[in-house]
Amino acid sequence: MQPRTAFQSKTVVTDLVLPSETNPINNLFGGELLARMDRAASIAARRHSRRIVVTASVNHVAFNRSVPLGSVVTIEAKVSRAFTSSMEVYMDVWIEDRESGECIKANEAIYTFVAVDETGRPVKVPELIPETELEKERYDAALRRKQLSLVLAGKLNPSDATELKAIFE
Repeated sequence: MQPRTAFQSKTVVTDLVLPSETNPINNLFGGELLARMDRAASIAARRHSRRIVVTASVNHVAFNRSVPLGSVVTIEAKVSRAFTSSMEVYMDVWIEDRESGECIKANEAIYTFVAVDETGRPVKVPELIPETELEKERYDAALRRKQLSLVLAGKLNPSDATELKAIFE
């Protein structure tokens, strides 16, 4: 299985915020944004693994800026790290200023997907090779996030979480 780069999984989804997708103060519903991010992230994970993928978890979502009615929203998703059968996908959400056309980062999220076969059993995925400095930062942090998640779920002994221990040493 050939290693792949984050760039090979890059997925960009651009859409317009319509009235039926907004709350009473004319901002995009958070759930609508979560669904859009899930679709973008699943495409990125599928591009990396070339397999059927299922959402395993929503690890982090930051709604830093509201997304107003009429906004052009762009979601950029890339696999940030691949494990045995799972992949972490990091997303940046941008909104385009109506007048200047400038793109402003509004939100970010991290989802985890698992590659499966036709019967739903997990299958191995290719290794990810980070190239840019940002990709390398996200790649390294992905292991810490995974270990923290496993410790919190009781699936990893804290003393075995080597990446987490390294932060405090």
